[in-house]
Amino acid sequence: MKITKEKSDQNRAALVSAASRLFREKGIDGVGVAEISKAAGLTHGALYAHFPSKEALAVEAMALGVAQAQDKLFEGAVDGAPDLDAFLDFYLDPAQRDDYGGGCALAAAASEIGRQDTALGEVATRSFLGSVELFEARLRARQPDADLRPQAMALVAAMIGAVAMARATVKSHPEVSAQILQGTRAMLDAALRVP
Repeated sequence: MKITKEKSDQNRAALVSAASRLFREKGIDGVGVAEISKAAGLTHGALYAHFPSKEALAVEAMALGVAQAQDKLFEGAVDGAPDLDAFLDFYLDPAQRDDYGGGCALAAAASEIGRQDTALGEVATRSFLGSVELFEARLRARQPDADLRPQAMALVAAMIGAVAMARATVKSHPEVSAQILQGTRAMLDAALRVP
């Protein structure tokens, strides 16, 4: 029985959504195609009808996670400019730290991405550099003539790394986890404060 284009598109979207959540929860290498297919309500044959490999699915799943983060960043934007302070409140919150499946795709998979194919690294790099541009624009308000890209890169890396380390320590040392989030937010506030 042939399925409609609309149903095929829905199946593909279900696979990407399930993979995005599961990859963030369990890691790319920690999830098999059978588990992804089951979570999407499909067979793994259906997965291979849409994607030539798990790696190809991982690229689209990462892109979805990145798009969801961008949506959150630009939520409440004024004149196209994101509210970076509101985003940092959201990003460095314990609720975000604890939401593996819905949280930041980069924080969930940063070290794992380096072990994957180049296409996944491309998606991660574009997302990272997009955030760097926003931080750099904020820094430029303080130092209009300085080369601020390295500093912006360090700040974005600190933000992503803070969530990763807060997740790593929350079960054994919840107080350390909370201090990581609070300390990183204080550091970012000081660095990004507009005079």
